[in-house]
Amino acid sequence: MRLLGLGLAIATMSLTQVVPSFAEARFQQGWRFAPPPGITITSQRPRHALALQANAQVAPTYLRQVVPYPTNERSGTIVVDTSSHFLYFVLGDGRALRYGIGVARNGFEWSGTHRVSRKAEWPSWTPPAEMRKRQPGLPAHMEGGPNNPLGARALYLGSTLYRIHGTNEPWSIGQNVSSGCIRMVNEDVIDLYGRVQLNTKVVVL
Repeated sequence: MRLLGLGLAIATMSLTQVVPSFAEARFQQGWRFAPPPGITITSQRPRHALALQANAQVAPTYLRQVVPYPTNERSGTIVVDTSSHFLYFVLGDGRALRYGIGVARNGFEWSGTHRVSRKAEWPSWTPPAEMRKRQPGLPAHMEGGPNNPLGARALYLGSTLYRIHGTNEPWSIGQNVSSGCIRMVNEDVIDLYGRVQLNTKVVVL
């Protein structure tokens, strides 16, 4: 009996050492995302075209979590706070599910209220003519998939060209990098996609 008790104690100690607590698992270092091949990340002004000024590590604040969020918006509404790089899915009772996002770079900012007019899984991408003019190397059309810049899911906003979508550049979360669309890591946009209905109100601040 004493041997059995000793064995259980050792097993418990081993599990305690191997399995981190919830707080440690949630906030531990290591939320690093790789930049595109050949690109280096710098916190300073880039010195050449193969350097990108960005955060190599996504701060724990951008991880999906429920937070206090007093608002007059109804539950189910999406509120995008572009200045803070957060998207809120209003839960009601003064709470919201908060996601980290990437937003428009300088010159492409916008705000307004729209409705989700379409939802798509692994959406295809047809860059608008204005974007192709700015970036001549872009394809005329790209089928959906892991290499598609729209990522795993997309929520289309009214009749605009803007979307809330996933990304194959997760290192861009918390950055001002897009041409107006709202980026989320694929795991987060899949989660949001499952919660959102067509005609959902979206407020972009």
